[in-house]
Amino acid sequence: MIEARHLRVLRAVAGTGSFSAAARELGCTQPAVSQQMKALEQSAGTPLLIRTGREMRLTQAGEALVRHAAGILAGLTAAEEEVAAIAGLRAGRVRLVSFPSGSSTLVPTALAAMRAAHPGTRISLVEAEPPRSVEMLREGDCDLALAFRYGGGAAGAAAEWEDLVVTHLLTDRLVGLVPEGHRLAGAERVGMAELADEPWIAGCPRCRRHLVEVCEGAGFTPRIDFATDDYPAVVGLVGAGLGVAVLPELAVESVRAKGVSTLAVEPAVEREVVALTLPDLARVPAVAATLGELVRAAAR
Repeated sequence: MIEARHLRVLRAVAGTGSFSAAARELGCTQPAVSQQMKALEQSAGTPLLIRTGREMRLTQAGEALVRHAAGILAGLTAAEEEVAAIAGLRAGRVRLVSFPSGSSTLVPTALAAMRAAHPGTRISLVEAEPPRSVEMLREGDCDLALAFRYGGGAAGAAAEWEDLVVTHLLTDRLVGLVPEGHRLAGAERVGMAELADEPWIAGCPRCRRHLVEVCEGAGFTPRIDFATDDYPAVVGLVGAGLGVAVLPELAVESVRAKGVSTLAVEPAVEREVVALTLPDLARVPAVAATLGELVRAAAR
């Protein structure tokens, strides 16, 4: 195995013409230079220098190694500088995946703070709902994933994520949405059972499953007339008088809720919003910094 430090010594010897001059250039002793040259020749398996009295010249193998050493050492220096830049957050990248309501509320604040503090770090964003976002993390398609889990399924989600680093960001309460002309519009809160006979607008598949579970817990099965992954579409359908819905507060915050009234739901229904990453990725400076900004954004 040829070591970079030995190549540096060989270049110094070739450039200065002697061990003593190379030692002065490298800031070490002449015996140290001699010892490293012996180690390099052993690694190469052939003589690299011809010593005749005070003169020293390269063998054909030595000339070949010096010729390649320039490119090897230049590439190594460039690699060291790039790694140092990444470690010092002067460079690097973070691939972030988030569910839509997180993308429109938490993510912009966090990414703006990252750009201001670490302009050399590139951050990309794509949207995906869990569990797809979690699959992307495990498959190496992203470095950091925003996800959520509902209270009733927390134990199962905890087992599902046991190999990941889970950072709690916030607890997001679900609120009820009814058209402005609805009999319950203006009420501060509503029991789920009071909505048993209403047509429903449902959200993403995971949210849809959870809606059915909550309604069944209140003693009824919801009649879902429309289902869409698009939160503005949910709000628009409710505003048009086509049904009622429950949405996370983050989702309502990200949409101009025109023509609808929001009200607290009883019993309270909550979901935990988290950031997920892999243990090795959590130690990458750019990922750790982005995670920190997401935590600060959630605390605002």
